[in-house]
Amino acid sequence: MPLGKIQLQIVGKLVEMGRLDDAQRTALAARDADLSGNALDKLLQEDFKISAFQCLVAKARALNLSPYNVAHYRVTPQTFERIPKEFCQEHLVLPVGQVGEMLLVAFANPFEVTLPTKIQEMTGKPVIRLLAREKDLKDKFSKGTEVAAGFDDVVQQIGAEYGEVDADLKGDDVSEESGPIIQLANRIIEDAYFCGSSDIHIEPQEKDVIVRNRVDGLCIEKLRLPKKVGPALVARLKIMCNLDISERRLPQDGRIVFKQYTKKGLDLDLRVSTAPLNHGEGVVMRILDKQKSTLPLPALGFSEENLAKYRECIRQPYGMILHCGPTGSGKSMTLYSALNEVNTSDVVIRTAEDPIEYTLPGLNQMQMHRQIGLTFASALRAFLRQDPDIILVGEIRDKETAGIAVEAALTGHLLLSTLHTNDAPTTISRLTEMGVETFMISSSLLCVCAQRLLRRVCKQCRVPHQPEGREKEIIEKAIGWSGQIFRANPKGCAKCGGNGYRGRVGIHELMVSNEELVEAINKEVESAELKKIAMRNGMKSLHQDSVLKVKEGLTTLEEAIANVPPDM
Repeated sequence: MPLGKIQLQIVGKLVEMGRLDDAQRTALAARDADLSGNALDKLLQEDFKISAFQCLVAKARALNLSPYNVAHYRVTPQTFERIPKEFCQEHLVLPVGQVGEMLLVAFANPFEVTLPTKIQEMTGKPVIRLLAREKDLKDKFSKGTEVAAGFDDVVQQIGAEYGEVDADLKGDDVSEESGPIIQLANRIIEDAYFCGSSDIHIEPQEKDVIVRNRVDGLCIEKLRLPKKVGPALVARLKIMCNLDISERRLPQDGRIVFKQYTKKGLDLDLRVSTAPLNHGEGVVMRILDKQKSTLPLPALGFSEENLAKYRECIRQPYGMILHCGPTGSGKSMTLYSALNEVNTSDVVIRTAEDPIEYTLPGLNQMQMHRQIGLTFASALRAFLRQDPDIILVGEIRDKETAGIAVEAALTGHLLLSTLHTNDAPTTISRLTEMGVETFMISSSLLCVCAQRLLRRVCKQCRVPHQPEGREKEIIEKAIGWSGQIFRANPKGCAKCGGNGYRGRVGIHELMVSNEELVEAINKEVESAELKKIAMRNGMKSLHQDSVLKVKEGLTTLEEAIANVPPDM
């Protein structure tokens, strides 16, 4: 019995495409009619050497649909914002885009006529059907929503499938100049950038190499690679930032200007640090997005009271403003936002940075080079001879920089800088430890701002919660309030990628100088006593500010306590 009508149409389209000749068509037409879609595909691929995608194109043309190669589609948590993942998995469909008001949806079964109507009712948008291979759709769901699916082709090329070490992997397949390694290095950076990561960690372990991205302050594992790939990948990254690839015993620092290595138009730099670890060399890369502009000060999480005080400080003609907190607490962003607010044509601003993280128009920015003696201290000395109004020093690291910074603040310049301390009052003792005289600190200091970044609870799926017991006690003690707060949804939603949190918000401890504080600094009182004096004069501690963010529904109490312990 000859082939059915649809199968004949598919064969006819393959003839039109030049993939089959008339003799092959005649031979196929004489086959049994019980060749289902999958059986015909198998026959065409095995006996006639037609690729799976060519079969899909022919089938789509026979059914008057557009073919879609789902294998190249990158599934992200946002994919399932409109159509739930469970629905897509059950019916083997995948939303792959939107054109105007219409949704583009890839279907495995072209004869399922009720599904487009169901999807339209669910989303309120008309559906354009695309035809995809059933196997590709199943593969996407079996791999989950990890963006790491975008590494498939590269990982396969270097002889590994997500951590399954291939014993036959040859050494010459994984040199730093081989195509797959170059692609892998680029893909790791691109993937991290599109995920909104701040840092990329490449960590060699005993049996494999782990790639992790830091997103919203938390490290997420993205990829496991064979052990043999590690040295070549590290060497490739070193080549990208002009480091010595033969030196594997010492830590090295460099910078990648990624625009030189990608065709995707990503204008970003990466600050690279390599270090010899027990299982090989590890690399950490900080992503510096040049396209990202600074945020306005009100968008950084300042309370109204703190914002008013801080704005008053940055408009002073001279004095010292210090920001403190651990790495990744948002100090640089706050300083850039402050400079952006006071950056007018009648003001001269000089900055000494290591590295220059954001390029702002109107600012004179200087990159430090310790190898040739250009340090923060030497840059500061030069600035004092260049008639600036405002000076930004990336970090006060040593006695020399601290001394010149204080002098600059006392001689008519507004000086902004950062320091690595835990809270605002301990900054004073840190400066005295560096050898700066207390009377110079008290007379130059305008304010100290300690800060942290807390994860924002997802507005879409957050869960109302009435605090009780210890929770209620912590909130009442901190801000004298009790009422409904929010918790993160453990399941999350498509908007937050199943995390329950999305984005971050700053918390601040702003210690503004006053007469009582100046007197206490001159008497060299303890940090704990300085804190009490500052709080008597209106300072909100980091803990209090974090609990205020909980009250406003911006974050959760768990997140607040995890980052800042309650005050004693």
